[in-house]
Amino acid sequence: MSYFAKVKDGKVIKVIEAEQDFFNTFIDDEPGQWIETFKDASQRKNFASEDYTYDVDKNAFIPPKPYSSWTLNEDTCLWEAPVAKPTDGQSYAWNEETTSWDLVE
Repeated sequence: MSYFAKVKDGKVIKVIEAEQDFFNTFIDDEPGQWIETFKDASQRKNFASEDYTYDVDKNAFIPPKPYSSWTLNEDTCLWEAPVAKPTDGQSYAWNEETTSWDLVE
C-alpha cells in the first residue's frame, strides 16, 4: 500500500493509505492536492502527518515547529534545538524559558 497526504494551502489535513489506482476513480470534491508520502522518508524528507506543512520548493513535509527557539535543518526538514541534546543516556526535556535541556528525574 501507498500513503497520500491531502494538502490544502500548504497544510496537511489528512493522510490515507491507498493504491494509486484508487485515485483513478476517486472523486474528491474538497479543495487541495493529494501528494504521496513515504513511511521510510525516502522521498519528501519526512512521512506526512496532520498539521505538517508541505514545502513545494523543498518537496518536503515539515512537522510543526515545537518551540520558537528551534530552527529548521534545511537538509532533514526537521526542527533542531539551539543546544544539542545531551547523549549521556539520561532523559531530558526541552526548557524553552531557559533554552536548555532539563534532566528528567
